[in-house]
Amino acid sequence: MRRTTELPHRVPPQAAGPSGAAAAPPPEAVAREQRSGRPLGLLLVLTGAAGLLAAWVITLDKLKLMANPDFVPGCSLNPVVACGNIMKSEQAAAFGFPNPLLGLVAYAVVICVGAGLIGGARHPRWYWLTFNAGTAFGVAFCGWLQFQSLYRINSLCLWCCLAWAATTLMFWYVTAHNVRSGFLPAPRALRTFLGEFTWVLPFAHLGGVGMLILTRWWDFWTG
Repeated sequence: MRRTTELPHRVPPQAAGPSGAAAAPPPEAVAREQRSGRPLGLLLVLTGAAGLLAAWVITLDKLKLMANPDFVPGCSLNPVVACGNIMKSEQAAAFGFPNPLLGLVAYAVVICVGAGLIGGARHPRWYWLTFNAGTAFGVAFCGWLQFQSLYRINSLCLWCCLAWAATTLMFWYVTAHNVRSGFLPAPRALRTFLGEFTWVLPFAHLGGVGMLILTRWWDFWTG
């Protein structure tokens, strides 16, 4: 009788991994994801550096103001752009310590995340959602500070404005990244829009803040 030998079924390398776990994505997909993350990484490094610079300068001026109540910060240019009024306000220490100290930590973290993306780092969903929550808190806190600055303190700080702009940019671009990546559920139309026109959201956000500043002191700007 003729005996037949059945060859064992060979599982393709990418079909299954050890212990039945899903296999890692192919190197081409990993490289593509890393390349797509580098522009976002660069934006995070730049906005984090801008926010860190603003927080550092404000911290130094705050220390000088604490040592000498008559100290006038260099960004106090006129009755409206008066950083000293902002630094002396209660809102400048919303959590019981100077606000820029929080910025020194938060913006340094943003720079680290951006540098990792430039270097090709890949992060899981929980990481991105946590980071997104942090940027959402940052932009909400900036919104509160903007209201306080315009309608309660009645002064502007140029370094604060730089931090506001940096935080707004990082929030919208991180949110757009999470939507495009599927980390945040969204309709396909929204994912497509954010893939091509992400810039519209921070532009509209900052444009709205700019209009509020313009109208708040319209007589001063046009006088």
